[in-house]
Amino acid sequence: MRRMSRQDPHQPDLTQPAITTMAWAPDRLAARRGYLQRRDLLREATRAFFRARGYCEVETPYAVTAPGEEVFLSAFATERVATDGSRTKLWLHTSPEFAMKKLLAGGAGPIFQLARVWRNGEGSDTHAAEFTMLEWYRTEADMDALMDEAISLLRAVLPPEVTCRGVTTRLDQVERISVAEAFSRYLGVDVLASIGDAAQLAADAKVKLRTGEAWDDLFFRLMLGSIEPHLGRAHPSLITDWPAPLAALAQRHPHDGRMAQRFELYVCGIELANGFVELTDANEQRARFIADRTRRHQMNGHDDWPLDEEFIKAVADLPPCAGIAMGFDRLAMIASDAPRITDVLWL
Repeated sequence: MRRMSRQDPHQPDLTQPAITTMAWAPDRLAARRGYLQRRDLLREATRAFFRARGYCEVETPYAVTAPGEEVFLSAFATERVATDGSRTKLWLHTSPEFAMKKLLAGGAGPIFQLARVWRNGEGSDTHAAEFTMLEWYRTEADMDALMDEAISLLRAVLPPEVTCRGVTTRLDQVERISVAEAFSRYLGVDVLASIGDAAQLAADAKVKLRTGEAWDDLFFRLMLGSIEPHLGRAHPSLITDWPAPLAALAQRHPHDGRMAQRFELYVCGIELANGFVELTDANEQRARFIADRTRRHQMNGHDDWPLDEEFIKAVADLPPCAGIAMGFDRLAMIASDAPRITDVLWL
């Protein structure tokens, strides 16, 4: 589920030269200069953080045969023309995850990457169709270790108190709350009891089920409307132990198979990062992907690509590890108190 952008209520002044509408126009660039300079410092501080911890920075291809298997993401299509004239359909990746896990399976870890990624149909004050993802993976790490490292990164690259979009967050403390606890606290719902049953979840939450709305659609509607407004306010929030159907690349919880070892991080009310203890069972990964592909094809039949068999093989060879993806542009927004993601993009 994605927030949609609001239309700008101000009409353009057609009497002004067209150049004033360009992001690189001197006046517009000058207005963003402070945000962009803070972004530059943030990038260098981020690299220093990971290098001090023994990480290797990697670069992986952006144009790939399979951009990801997320149900709700739409990819950009492209094409490679070989020297013999043959053509291969490719996609701009929605995350470097598949490629980075292949490197992990080959023994490259721990690794990080500041990667450009593409997600078609995105656009709001906190979403862009092309943006920068900070992604990193640690071998022999569990969810607690990865959450601790994510908070350590924030404290290393941000001041002790940050403000963004009118919300001030202090980094000295951290709230940890499970998805089940959050739904119980803010909606009075046992969300795990309804997994896969949209009608039950709607009845429990006392909302009307929309036509064609599946359980995960309703989950994210409730999450967006009733849970997220409480997260990452006074302190960062780590919301943990997600329902297993919403974590296709994560290991199940060792004590309750209805949950997965997934967490999300919120700061200044903004969803900032998403982390997993990585699944290492190739057969289960294939089954999850097939289920997700079926759902995606039902929703968006023209977006299709072959299953990444190399990735499935890499899953079988993965060492125990955990990984996280963080929206670097959103981190730059928080670091500079920028109101919109476009304020921290050079163009």
